[in-house]
Amino acid sequence: MNVFYNREGVGDVLLVSLKPIPQDQRAFEKKGDVVRIFDEKTGETVGYNIFQASTYHHFDGNGLLELNESLVSAINDILQKNGWNETIEADLSPKFVVGYVKEKKKHPNADKLSVCQVDVGTEVLQIVCGAPNVEAGQKVVVAKIGAVMPSGLVIQEAELRGVPSYGMICSARELELPNAPQEKGILVLSDEYEVGQPFTW
Repeated sequence: MNVFYNREGVGDVLLVSLKPIPQDQRAFEKKGDVVRIFDEKTGETVGYNIFQASTYHHFDGNGLLELNESLVSAINDILQKNGWNETIEADLSPKFVVGYVKEKKKHPNADKLSVCQVDVGTEVLQIVCGAPNVEAGQKVVVAKIGAVMPSGLVIQEAELRGVPSYGMICSARELELPNAPQEKGILVLSDEYEVGQPFTW
């Protein structure tokens, strides 16, 4: 789940994204100030647009908002006030974490891709990586499913040349770190970082 608020750019609208789906599968239903966005085929709710948002709650920030229990509670309160019986739940765990590359294998169908097994503390994720410098034994920055990159890209479960991938190993440039090198390659962290700890910048 990701929540966006940009009063100057979009107006007084809170955008709640639960699951990305193609534009042509989206359908809409409105009650009060809330538009429910759902999958036309399955009926599954994939998001909400909440209009006149500031009349219900003060939202701090401009762009992607930090998820916390208070924000989730405020959104559920707005849904209820507008006649929706659904409640949303959010995974509040950090989406950018330190990972450890346990294993790297050549992709079976692509010369420039590697299939990595990456320990992120709570689980081991399979991530397909195109960086030329990725190697087993490295500590790296992992963007987990649901992470929003500085570019606005939302990390999703993907399949790259037939191999499932559950996250992204990040470069300094993708994280928009100051003085990031422009050549292709992931950011390799020093040993002082702990596997599973949130990565902040």
